[in-house]
Amino acid sequence: MSSNHRLLVKNAQQVVLICNNGEKFLTKLGMQNLCVIDNGSVVIGSDGLIEAVGPAEVLCAQYSDASFDHVIDATGMCVVPGLVDAHTHPVWAGDRVHEFAMKLAGASYMDVHRAGGGIHFTVERTRAAAPPELLASLRGRLVRMQRAGTTLVECKSGYGLELRTELKMLEAIEEARRTLPINISSTYCGAHAVPRGKTVAEATEDILRVQLPTLKERMSAGALRVDNIDVFCERGVFDLGSTRAILRAGKDMGLNINFHGDELHPMNAAQLGAELGASAISHLEEVTDEGIAAMATARTAAVLLPTTAYILRLPQPRARDMLEAGVIVALGSDFNPNAYCCSMPIVMHLACVNMKMSMPEALAAATINAAYALRRSDTHGSLEVNKHGDLLVLDTPRWEHLIYQLGGHQELIRYVVIKGNIVVDNNKTMKL
Repeated sequence: MSSNHRLLVKNAQQVVLICNNGEKFLTKLGMQNLCVIDNGSVVIGSDGLIEAVGPAEVLCAQYSDASFDHVIDATGMCVVPGLVDAHTHPVWAGDRVHEFAMKLAGASYMDVHRAGGGIHFTVERTRAAAPPELLASLRGRLVRMQRAGTTLVECKSGYGLELRTELKMLEAIEEARRTLPINISSTYCGAHAVPRGKTVAEATEDILRVQLPTLKERMSAGALRVDNIDVFCERGVFDLGSTRAILRAGKDMGLNINFHGDELHPMNAAQLGAELGASAISHLEEVTDEGIAAMATARTAAVLLPTTAYILRLPQPRARDMLEAGVIVALGSDFNPNAYCCSMPIVMHLACVNMKMSMPEALAAATINAAYALRRSDTHGSLEVNKHGDLLVLDTPRWEHLIYQLGGHQELIRYVVIKGNIVVDNNKTMKL
């Protein structure tokens, strides 16, 4: 075989494929029994897709005459798929560090919200920010996520609550998609809160009659690519009726339904999502048994956010109940001014300790299942032939150290690879 290839990762102690039969997601025992090859190699072709993965000696013989742009000798190391962050809010101006002190003093999320903080505090600053400022801060945050091993990330708007700023945020996401290697799934979240001075009905009408039609025009013209629609379905924010109307309108535009539900109160959002064929529902700290059963039947992913429950001191999402019911459990960082965490390894660690997930379950939830929540599991989330060549090379002989070592990912992640290109190199020396 003499054709040129982009990358060879050879002789890894472990190559964690996650799955190897084209599964779009994993549940129950599948999440416990990940596909792992001992002493394995990965070949990524010139198109950035995985061409081969298997035992090192087999691939060494098969590709003995091939040439590679780069070769990584992963002897004594591990290879895992690039991590997928299924829920983030990375476009905003200002910060809310002062609110952290309020929370430490006992203020609840809604206490802060009613005091003029929370989402509305960030909305004011984001509306005032110039587009270059928003893009620069977004780029910096995405680069930090990439260094921590994230290769596919969902990015929401939602700190505008009116057309001009929502478009400004989505344009920043689109520019980041065009100019950064990290893969992005873009989400319109104009229903993140009810704007000051408006009722829920008025806010819903603005979204349905002004924002979504303009967004549809921009998408049809090729100016924006938006993948998902989100609504914060919560008491005092958007009720079930307004949530249903907005999500249906987004679905009619071809957007995947991927929304906030059952976080602070049991709203029956999980049942609504299942009814509408939602790709995913996030939070679910207050989901009911009926909601869990509905999500399992509908194959709607549960995107659990252990950072949020930790920071807000909320009840932990019922991960074990969901797993046992056959729900597709995924993970996200919920990166935002309220939960400032760029690291999926830390998210996985918290999921294991606080939500009682096993390490294999957490890795599956942060790879194939998170990709499924974004409708990307046909191209991302596992190391299988013809999927994107997105992977991490870990400087450890067992992959579990990525979760076990709390905050240790900076030292453990030797390389981050996206479509066969080395985008993070913590070794600074490569074998060519």
